[in-house]
Amino acid sequence: MPRPLWAGAISFGLVTIPVKIVSATADHDVHFHRVHLTDMGRVRTRKVCEIDGEVVSQDEIGKGYEVSKEETVAVTDEELEQMPLPTAKAIEIVAFVDADTIDPVRISDSYYLSVDGQVAAKPYTLLRKALERSSKVAVAKFAWHGRERLGLLRIREGAIVLHSMKWSDEVRDPQELAPRAVEVDEEEIDQALQLADRMTIENLSGFRDEYREALENIIAAKADGQPLPSPVEGEEKKAGEVVDLLAALNASVKAAKESRGEDREDHHDGEDATVHEMRPAKKTGGRPASAKKKAASKTAAAKKTAARSTSAAKKSAGKKTAAKKRSAS
Repeated sequence: MPRPLWAGAISFGLVTIPVKIVSATADHDVHFHRVHLTDMGRVRTRKVCEIDGEVVSQDEIGKGYEVSKEETVAVTDEELEQMPLPTAKAIEIVAFVDADTIDPVRISDSYYLSVDGQVAAKPYTLLRKALERSSKVAVAKFAWHGRERLGLLRIREGAIVLHSMKWSDEVRDPQELAPRAVEVDEEEIDQALQLADRMTIENLSGFRDEYREALENIIAAKADGQPLPSPVEGEEKKAGEVVDLLAALNASVKAAKESRGEDREDHHDGEDATVHEMRPAKKTGGRPASAKKKAASKTAAAKKTAARSTSAAKKSAGKKTAAKKRSAS
């Protein structure tokens, strides 16, 4: 079991549930040391006082808040622990809300809450069952790592999960990032929905961190004195390249079908739309230039085919006439 990160209690009205916070995720990243490339010696960060230039030890380092350029106030860990804050050692449930009203952008790190002693088993189970039987999640406040935080309690496979959340004023307004108003054709929307349907899966367990795997392969090859793996060649897209959106959607739907092994001949329900079936925009007076070019090319091709057929018929008739003359003579 992972090492507990915090110990306290859930405060639920008059109910107190002793719990410990345990990380709900594991770090599988590949971590590097900073080294001197000449001899591979570790390069560490030295903590130096900017006034006297002396290297200071960890027990000489504390917290300080800069009140002004001339004054800094020291604050000790003991003073922080003794702050008159009701959430200092408690996860205080302050409200319940519908689960679908929570903006995912506000959710940060996730932790499991484990019972701290047998006395916590019954109230822990009571809160868990209450959350399981409702469509609501609990909103809580708790103090951790030098600040008060907003939290969210929900159930995952029988365990209470604590999600650390951002405060409302910590979420940036996305309006300034939204693109200008543009028109999207209904056929393009239909194709996008088709693509989303084709790409729908049951769960995300099949995805893996390919970057970490490739990095581990490089490290293993270097450690064994082997040549490095060859880079994977892929198609490079030109930056700023303008594409036919509907054509790209059609191609994506087709690729999604093929990746699932679906036979195109088994589907004649109109889902396999092509670029040739593109309808003009509603505000356009005539056909788009691309449609006119396609129509013109089709007409030219038809004329060429008719001309070839006429020429072939004349040659065939000439041969028959010559043959009759030879037989008559």
